Amino acid sequence: MAGWLKRQFRKVIQWENDNPNTIVWKYPLERKEEIMKKSQLVVREGQKALFIQEGKLADVFGPGTYELSDVRNIPILTSLNSWKYAWESPYTGDVYFISTKQFINNKWGTSNPVMMRDNDFGMIRVRGFGTYSFAVGTPTQAMNELFGSMGELTVKNVDEYFKKIITSTLSNVIAESKVAALDLAMHYDEITDMAKVKLQEEFDKIGIEIKALFIENLSLPEEVEKMMDKRTSVGVMNGAMQGYAQMESIEAMKSAAKNPGGLAGAGIGLGAGLGVGKVFADGMSSIANGTADVEAKDTCPNCGAKVKKGSKFCPECGKSMESTQKCPKCGTAVKKGAKFCPECGASLGSVKCPKCGADVKAGAKFCPECGEKL
Repeated sequence: MAGWLKRQFRKVIQWENDNPNTIVWKYPLERKEEIMKKSQLVVREGQKALFIQEGKLADVFGPGTYELSDVRNIPILTSLNSWKYAWESPYTGDVYFISTKQFINNKWGTSNPVMMRDNDFGMIRVRGFGTYSFAVGTPTQAMNELFGSMGELTVKNVDEYFKKIITSTLSNVIAESKVAALDLAMHYDEITDMAKVKLQEEFDKIGIEIKALFIENLSLPEEVEKMMDKRTSVGVMNGAMQGYAQMESIEAMKSAAKNPGGLAGAGIGLGAGLGVGKVFADGMSSIANGTADVEAKDTCPNCGAKVKKGSKFCPECGKSMESTQKCPKCGTAVKKGAKFCPECGASLGSVKCPKCGADVKAGAKFCPECGEKL
């Protein structure tokens, strides 16, 4: 008799778990314990309550206090067989509480390097880490796909699984973005926005909403970072040498002008004086235009790298620095500027259009004047 009365005693059903990292918590109904008429359900802000009857979802309650004897509060449950008499028959199913708050500052990081193809360094490995925040977006979907009949689900239970989804998605986004390795740090926001869109597609499948995603660092291999540092040092050194040379020229001009005879008195003739003046003027012009350089350079016709003037081969791609063109007739590589192909003798200059007689560049497929196919 005492046990029966205990089971029938009015009770308050509410979240009683103190762990702030709990996502889902099952209300602990003891064996044969029944929720009878006059029981109260309390759902706080940032929570939802799910009632499971005979293994199926019966109803979802949002924030509020519910008198479970009031059928107006439970429109779906009252349609079930065991509830159709408005609690005259006790409820013996399961009650789950789901926290819908935002779980913030969760860490993600690449356990293995992410491979990316870079135009400057080829295939390189990138590591990264950051933080993310999430919340339960669709409780019913989360129950079906994520926690099922678990008595409790915490952030620790899903942390590794979520990290794998994030790192895998970020790997694809970085590869698709085609951002140069040297510029990765400048495009964190752009990469993050792209990743959030793709991540949400994945997390929607399990009823989770990604609230925030942050990239704190994307690090390159040590050898690539050393190469970047070297390039920066060379650029600083070139700038310093350029400024030093120009400053020395200016100081020399000042010293010469202080002599009683001016430039001539300093042993500088008219011609030499004009030469120095030209050097000075050219130096100042190059400063204004930002084109001054310590050493003359050529541009590689293949990869665009700056190469020391007079070099026969590019140190970056190894291709010849001599510009060539293909013979339109036999395809032989011929030095640019040549008038005839050394292999077949074909003219490399202009040809006449057979229709309108206009001069057409050798190798052209159509006449630019009349459109005739050549």
